[in-house]
Amino acid sequence: MNLVTLLPFIVLIGAMFLMTRSAKKKQQAAAQMRNEMTPGTGVRTIGGMYATVKEIGEDTVTLEVAPGVHAVYAKNSIGAVLDDAEYNRIVHGATDDLTIDTPVVPDDASSLTAGETPKTDLSKDEDEAPKLDLGKKDEPGDGPADEPKDGKTDGEAGAK
Repeated sequence: MNLVTLLPFIVLIGAMFLMTRSAKKKQQAAAQMRNEMTPGTGVRTIGGMYATVKEIGEDTVTLEVAPGVHAVYAKNSIGAVLDDAEYNRIVHGATDDLTIDTPVVPDDASSLTAGETPKTDLSKDEDEAPKLDLGKKDEPGDGPADEPKDGKTDGEAGAK
């Protein structure tokens, strides 16, 4: 056989070997990371939820997703085991060692307009506001609005 025809097959087999080898390494690293979990460790699931490990079983792990709320997950659903400092920074917002160079956006817009005078006076009394005439009469029986449209009254079969 010609070496030129066998060369693509050899390259393909070598690439498959390298891909399976790197996949096995990743699986072993993930398994080792999951074995490092202990109760009280902060973790991130593959879905992106942060929780604290409460109990570790053979194939499952019990996570505290909120204070007093426990959920059972498969061990292979743990995406990362976090150290205490990183977990507290992400979950509790502890920023002791974190420096922020960007300006902080306020929670409300009131601080963005501080010092400016309002362009309209919103402090008018309700008595000063103009009233709309919607065509309704103040007292019953003042006009044609109280008469039936078809000329009938309650209990009559015909018109007036």
